[in-house]
Amino acid sequence: MQQQTHPTPLRPKVELPRDTLAAVRNGMRCKCPKCGTGSLYRAYLKVADTCPSCGEALHYQRTDDAAPWGVMLIVCHIVVGGVLAMEQAWAPDLWVTLAIWFPITIGLCLVLLPIVKGLFVGLQWGLRMHGFGQGPDPADPQPAPVASRPQ
Repeated sequence: MQQQTHPTPLRPKVELPRDTLAAVRNGMRCKCPKCGTGSLYRAYLKVADTCPSCGEALHYQRTDDAAPWGVMLIVCHIVVGGVLAMEQAWAPDLWVTLAIWFPITIGLCLVLLPIVKGLFVGLQWGLRMHGFGQGPDPADPQPAPVASRPQ
């Protein structure tokens, strides 16, 4: 008599919950969102393909325009408030206003860009977005099927 073997049901791989807040904090420190020790960037705003410390794949990140948008939101509030307060208090000439606030604006943007981009990379990693989780991202658009034309 032959012994029948029953295939074992495939169990989905259980993903452990990720500490999103810690991942965001690590990203804002420009560190790997997973381990918090490896560098997030290989250049000023170029995210490393993998973490040099833990080997986590970081190439899935898609921050696109989110970081510049966030920086503009922060910097514009600071600069507009500062310019208006300075105009009300001292009313300096235009060249004085530009000489003060133009370098402050550029400096704030350059300092905040890697921090805000790290925030978004950490958020994506923590929420398993764009390939940071198991399998394809359900939010990714699927290619439309190509209809074959009769010839």
